[in-house]
Amino acid sequence: MASVAAGSIAVVALRESAANETGKAEATRRAILNAAARVFRRDGYSGARLTDIAAEIGMKAGSLYYHFGSREALVEAIMEDGTRRAHQAVLAATRGAPATADALDRLSLAIEAHLVNALAQEDIASATIKLIWQAPAPIREKVLVAQRAYGDLWRGLLEDARAAGVLRPDVDLSVIRMAILGALNWAADWYRPGRLEPREVARQITTMVIGGLGAR
Repeated sequence: MASVAAGSIAVVALRESAANETGKAEATRRAILNAAARVFRRDGYSGARLTDIAAEIGMKAGSLYYHFGSREALVEAIMEDGTRRAHQAVLAATRGAPATADALDRLSLAIEAHLVNALAQEDIASATIKLIWQAPAPIREKVLVAQRAYGDLWRGLLEDARAAGVLRPDVDLSVIRMAILGALNWAADWYRPGRLEPREVARQITTMVIGGLGAR
């Protein structure tokens, strides 16, 4: 009986050790992604070097390959991370809308969620936008699949608003969608903490968008 108990304790210890190692690896991977986003945002795809990225977190360049097999894999991971986070934030905000929310309310929630997420991870958000047109075509095409899915979410929000009669009928929804996302993404480059909090900036942009799009 004692040997069984000892064996159980050993198994638990091994599992805890493995969990700790996984946590450390994920933390290191996140640190590399954040550092890489800062460097790619600043220097672009062609100007960023692995040595610069490693120096951001005090790591040897060769150690990066343990977490990312190539420079291209790192670029792809940054863009996928930025797109996934934005998609998840907007989905959570719109699905969590109160039952009384109408189509314009959900659009407003989406604007706020995207902007707050972009400003919370401004290096990832800005690098994602910059890299999509600088990265090699195979990487770009893979990431564009996720970005198109995210675009479809916004397309649905705008189409719902039009179907509900609360959106102007004389605007091209594709143009509006790209204009909204462009304005929100650009905020990651011009916003500086201080005078206004991210949610207040989102309210200002929402007022401008909804004021111009709302049916009269």
